[in-house]
Amino acid sequence: MNENDKPAEPVPPAKNGDSSLQTEDYSAKNIQVLEGLEAVRKRPGMYIGGTGVDGLHHLVWEAVDNSIDEVLGGHATTVHVSMLEDGSLAVLDDGRGIPVDIHQPTGKSALEVIMTYLHSGGKFDKKSYKFSGGLHGVGISVVNALSEWLDVTVWRDGNTHQQSFRRGDPVGEMTVTAGADRRGTKVRFMPDSQIFPIIEFNFEFLSRRLRELAFLNPGVKIVLRQKTTQKCHLFEYSGGIKSFVEYLSETKTSLFREVVNFQKEKEGVEVNVALSYNDGYSEQFFSYVNNISTVDGGTHVIGFRSALTKVFNDYLKKDPGLLGKERGKDHGKENKEIKVTTDDVREGLIAVLSIKVPEPQFEGQTKGKLGNPEVRGIVDSVCVEFFADYLEQNPMVAKPVLDKIMTSMHARLAAQKARELTRRKTALEGSSLPGKLADCSETDPKKCELFIVEGNSAGGSAKQGRDRKIQAVLPLRGKILNVEKTRLERVVGNEIIQDLVAAVGTNIGKDDFNIAKTRYHKLVIMTDADVDGAHIRTLLLTFFYRYMPEIISNGYLFIAQPPLYKIKKNKDERYAYSDDEKDRIVATLGGMDHVTLQRYKGLGEMNPEQLWETTMNPQTRIFKKVRSLDALEADRIFSLLMGDKVEPRRNFISQYAKSVKNLDI
Repeated sequence: MNENDKPAEPVPPAKNGDSSLQTEDYSAKNIQVLEGLEAVRKRPGMYIGGTGVDGLHHLVWEAVDNSIDEVLGGHATTVHVSMLEDGSLAVLDDGRGIPVDIHQPTGKSALEVIMTYLHSGGKFDKKSYKFSGGLHGVGISVVNALSEWLDVTVWRDGNTHQQSFRRGDPVGEMTVTAGADRRGTKVRFMPDSQIFPIIEFNFEFLSRRLRELAFLNPGVKIVLRQKTTQKCHLFEYSGGIKSFVEYLSETKTSLFREVVNFQKEKEGVEVNVALSYNDGYSEQFFSYVNNISTVDGGTHVIGFRSALTKVFNDYLKKDPGLLGKERGKDHGKENKEIKVTTDDVREGLIAVLSIKVPEPQFEGQTKGKLGNPEVRGIVDSVCVEFFADYLEQNPMVAKPVLDKIMTSMHARLAAQKARELTRRKTALEGSSLPGKLADCSETDPKKCELFIVEGNSAGGSAKQGRDRKIQAVLPLRGKILNVEKTRLERVVGNEIIQDLVAAVGTNIGKDDFNIAKTRYHKLVIMTDADVDGAHIRTLLLTFFYRYMPEIISNGYLFIAQPPLYKIKKNKDERYAYSDDEKDRIVATLGGMDHVTLQRYKGLGEMNPEQLWETTMNPQTRIFKKVRSLDALEADRIFSLLMGDKVEPRRNFISQYAKSVKNLDI
């Protein structure tokens, strides 16, 4: 052994009274105090959740939320969001304008204090704002800290006030110009490329969130403009969240005509609910607190779901005959013990829950989950009171919904039995992996990839061409079940889905799914570049979105991009992944008369070496990561494309048909 390779001698523990060994490397010189907004730039994830696409757009939401808070207070009616030519973004409202007078404790203008101090603002005493999304007073100062530059213009008291900032620091003093005939605030900022790897805003992503805000605030006018493309969307809905549910229901077949909607205030908390039921099998549920989307739920969601379950169980007690009518069965005495669960009540439900809370307690700055314990009881009680009365007075609504819930309950029980049978079968056979799976030798999920391949032919090429250490291949036997039109008991009993679930390792179902058991951290959908391939890809995406959403949210799902063309001139072979790329390559090789062009219609047309080189080799392949940037729109699109309603799907196809490329029929 080389002397330098010898293990270091262990350091003996310090004796009592001998602290030199413990403290010599850790003293006051190691303690840092981050001044001003420096902490935000040092750890942006603590304030905006990350520096990816979501974090970038979180800057917009912080600026827009301030304008919407003015709307909530009755001080503004219009919000303009503009994506400008230089890549910056501006938010303009017609509210009261940020205060600009001198803030006595600091000696600075209130505008500068709000923009440069964390935990500053007018939302702490609840005198300026009864309800607001702002809780910690860090929103707009964080936007300032994470922007290369930011300009603020305030129209107030007949004057125009302006101040500029660079990476959180003021550039000069606030200037004042007399003669303004308007009021409001305009914040324009450029995200800092030192913080964000991508600083390009997404028009569609912005559009969807702004549409939500317009639904949540009836009467407000929100305008989104993109200067470079001249796109412009206007959002204005007088019907509030009732219109929201109607919008979500466009692709569904509802069980009753009118959306159920009510609003009530109790103990200072305003509760607004709109809901409908349809003949589908999935739930569309969106919750908000002071206009903030609570994607992770919270006490208000628990209260709402508890109330709905309680009301329907109480209704069943009053009419126990409904239990025996389900599918013509007579369950006898045991019906008295049967209760529907929250899962039964959620099937086919489309609902929006929007509450206003004077002192919201969010978990984290990104406000994904409400923590106020008192809100659960408030939401529960007002919902029980309303829905119990509504069902009594509207039996034509109650009957089809109860029938739907009972069918859901029996399907749930059947699905449980199916899963139990699958577990027993697996235990008897001694292996949970499907026979068609060609697994990899690596056992660390972080290093492993599963290619979900269309057909045995492509599966054979993939198995031969893969890197056997880290790449596994699962060929599909035909088309996967359309889970959008199917209940859980049929899903768990489907052979193709059983193979897929077994290979992934997580199981499915509310009580059985476990993301920690994922056997691969890259699940790659690899299908042909034709209509059938696109259909299979959509079916798989629908399955993952409905039954394994955490696979998507954790960033584990990808779509492989096989080449469309092989272009050959003598011994020079190249691959093109689009028609535009094909045209460029052909031009560089001297035109069509000088090349041989092969159009790939299926993965099976490629030999193992070609499939590896073009689609599976980590050094050369092209993957698209599947992400759900907007749950509302994703849910709506899956329902539209894979549901039963034909007319919305026909309209969608007509609208986007002209933009389709590389279509093989």
